[in-house]
Amino acid sequence: MYHFYALIARMKFISRWGLMRSTVPENVAEHSLMTAVLAHALAAIGRDILHKHIDPAACAERALFHDCAEIFTGDLPTPVKYWSEGLREAYREAEEHSASRLLELLPPQLRGTLSRAIDERDDECGRVVRAADKLAAHIKCLEEIRMGNSEFEQAARQTLEKLAAMKCEEADYFREHFLPSFSLTLDDLR
Repeated sequence: MYHFYALIARMKFISRWGLMRSTVPENVAEHSLMTAVLAHALAAIGRDILHKHIDPAACAERALFHDCAEIFTGDLPTPVKYWSEGLREAYREAEEHSASRLLELLPPQLRGTLSRAIDERDDECGRVVRAADKLAAHIKCLEEIRMGNSEFEQAARQTLEKLAAMKCEEADYFREHFLPSFSLTLDDLR
């Protein structure tokens, strides 16, 4: 019996934004889906508009699993995670251990495929997934602000600054052409 997918299904029980009051709570499964959609979008922009060699499906796949280690570690709030270099390093080691532990819960024949999906390599796909992850966090901030929750104003500024600092052409294109729509109401989007 293999427990990998049953544990992946538990991502819906891991809350995000633990230090913030949210009008609409968000869990890791919801965040991972949005990150995957955005990673696919960014990679498609990279491939089809910017003419880069990048695979949208591979980026979406990696984004789906980008936070799966949090099944064992929980979602450590960003201010805590980056409190010190030592804490950041310890958390990174815990995430790596968690990912390895998850892979052990698969049949050996599937471990290679899922290992590539869980991988956090610093390649083109990893770059796109990191940008999509930051973009998903920023969009969550915009949604909270639109609902009147000023608690997310500083986080919105910080995520936007970090996104701009990434110098990701795909994310810059998305910010210019798609991001404004996230501040609109359903009626405005029609």
